[in-house]
Amino acid sequence: MPWSFDDYDALLRWSLDAPEAFWGALSDWAEIPWSVAPSRALRVDAMPGAVWFPGGRLNHAELALRQATRTPAATAIVSVSQTRDRLELSWAELADRVARCRLGLVKLGVGTGDCVVAYLPNIAETTIAFLATSSLGAIWSSCAPEFGVRAVTDRWSQVRPKVLLTVDGYRYGDKDVDRSRHVAEIVAGLPTLEHVVRLPYLDPNGEDGWLALLDHEPSVASEAMTFEPVAFDHPLYVLFSSGTTGLPKPIVHCHGGITVEHVKALALHYDLGPGDRFCWFTTTGWMMWNFLTSAALVGATAVLFDGDPGSPDLSTLWSLAAREHVDVLGVSAPFVMACRKAGLRPVDDHDLAGLRHLGSTGAPLPPEGFRWIVDAVGERVQIGSLSGGTDVCTGFVGPAPTLPVRIGEISTPMLGCDVQAFRSDGSRCDASETGELVITQPMPSMPTGFWGDDDGSRYRAAYFEEFPGVWTHGDWITFTGSGGCVITGRSDATLNRGGVRLGTSDFYTVVESMPQVADSLVVHLEDAGGGPGELILLVALVAGATLDTALTDDIRDRLRTELSPRHVPDLIDQVDVIPRTLSGKKLEVPVKRMLLGAAADETASRDSLADPTALDAIERWTITRVSSGT
Repeated sequence: MPWSFDDYDALLRWSLDAPEAFWGALSDWAEIPWSVAPSRALRVDAMPGAVWFPGGRLNHAELALRQATRTPAATAIVSVSQTRDRLELSWAELADRVARCRLGLVKLGVGTGDCVVAYLPNIAETTIAFLATSSLGAIWSSCAPEFGVRAVTDRWSQVRPKVLLTVDGYRYGDKDVDRSRHVAEIVAGLPTLEHVVRLPYLDPNGEDGWLALLDHEPSVASEAMTFEPVAFDHPLYVLFSSGTTGLPKPIVHCHGGITVEHVKALALHYDLGPGDRFCWFTTTGWMMWNFLTSAALVGATAVLFDGDPGSPDLSTLWSLAAREHVDVLGVSAPFVMACRKAGLRPVDDHDLAGLRHLGSTGAPLPPEGFRWIVDAVGERVQIGSLSGGTDVCTGFVGPAPTLPVRIGEISTPMLGCDVQAFRSDGSRCDASETGELVITQPMPSMPTGFWGDDDGSRYRAAYFEEFPGVWTHGDWITFTGSGGCVITGRSDATLNRGGVRLGTSDFYTVVESMPQVADSLVVHLEDAGGGPGELILLVALVAGATLDTALTDDIRDRLRTELSPRHVPDLIDQVDVIPRTLSGKKLEVPVKRMLLGAAADETASRDSLADPTALDAIERWTITRVSSGT
């Protein structure tokens, strides 16, 4: 590396004190393949409006495929699926298929600035198509095949795609899911489409547009393979907010920002490089797919999994990690807690000697989750709780390989991320004081804007209205004396009783550790007269459990004892299922709006939910509550 520091804290301070020097040194160290070198690393450091690497031209796919010339026979991708047989591609094979896919897209009329959308699962073809698209300077967007028609068309109608890549269906565990009707409705809802390319994934004998897309002689495709040089801020892909209220926000990420940020995160925070194997359980509708795909930037092997991680049981991902010799495995915090509740001990049943890091994101990882990993996965496995978002397609706070793991904490702000906790007046919080998570300096992977937001008004309103010139993310964060931090929930779902803010994650840690409780959700309804309001806890129970007086009293006692009397709900009641987005986030704000009188369809798009019927359970409960006068 072109720098030398005594410890991580010193490196972090330098990255914040001298951001231009840090990001410039990082791009040099990573040997970013500039077709035109930038004049400097950072010209304008205002937010919004930072100007990174002015004049520089590059292509994300060029760095992603560099390993094909260095170690062509080494493994680039392992694609494991419950729909078909395992597939392994070398770097040379990956580069060949990208070249042929690129030529196929060109023949379909795709060029710089055109939009290609993919209704594809987390398989090798999706990565191939993404790299081919980006090599042209075209713009990528993907949705997982489990997304409903409305969720897909709400997103893609905003970006006016030219080509749709799609599967006919998929297998989830032992269940076949035919998506033919959905695809037809999606096509009908996207009038700008000129071509639809179908991959016969569920039915190998079905219509095969993918084969035609790649039907080019390897030598011809290889000779035609070039990487379109684009500006640093040229759009690479469009990611979307969860869309629980209104149309999902179309967040534009750029070639340069994603390239330098993901190199930093994967190489320095996860210590990944050539020969390492990286797997994160994700779908193509979640930003962690984009993060996983960037393993290619550092020459690491991406281990892809498409299917149900709970089928035939919760050992599926642990078996995959052992069988594929995964070095860094990423899962969600709810998955960790489900394994804990099921009594799994992967270390007893699988050879996880090669697993050095277990990442967790999607929700705060409770202390009990940390303890379970140490006991049931292995003492030597570093636990990397990560928090960031689709908005930046990376983490703000997360792990570092040289830092210790502290139970219940996220280890550190990540390099180049000036993360702070603010009070409502814009002053900085003291250690152990909870405040708004803000970013006070620009990051290269902050969005270039929202698609179609020509004057930038929606972008500014989303992140920069509360504290001008400062990014407000919408989470509560508490920094500890150790330098680590704890995320305690969304600030827009604030629980405030008697002037004291309560983090929702604290409730879930206590309540969901109880064997009878499968899931839970807490909301606070404020009193317009200034009173304490009403704190409501909804629980979904495991099969056979009943919310009787004994269980209700036990929940109250545990919350009072383990947290405080302020955490004891005014009402505890049962619903069939807790609504979550497709990426696993609880719908605290939409549920609160429903309890205040909003109709279900006004609060969230059902097609954006993991279970589209989940809002019905809340609606039924709300009607019952109103009719009974409680």
